[in-house]
Amino acid sequence: MYGIEVEGLSFLEAVLTGMTVCSVYTCLRALRRIIRHTPAAIAAEDLFFWLGTALYMFVQIHHTTSGSIRWYFILGVVLGSFFFSRMSKIPGKLRKKLYAKRMGKFGENG
Repeated sequence: MYGIEVEGLSFLEAVLTGMTVCSVYTCLRALRRIIRHTPAAIAAEDLFFWLGTALYMFVQIHHTTSGSIRWYFILGVVLGSFFFSRMSKIPGKLRKKLYAKRMGKFGENG
């Protein structure tokens, strides 16, 4: 049972790794919306992001699975990224629904 527990914890760390990478890229995208960037600046940001992501993933793989790439680690990273991307869209959808409801309410009276 000890081996399964270790692999389960490694999977959870992989999910957190995927969520972390996705959250950093989401912050980078938000920064691009706030501050206008040239195509060269976007290319440089993407290059540094992917180099940093590669280094971060290498460290995480080395830390969690002693340097061996396991299928469950890759699956965990993908699932973590997917989960974060889906969860990060909820506030925007909720805001749109509330705004539409409020506009409908005020539109009837006005």
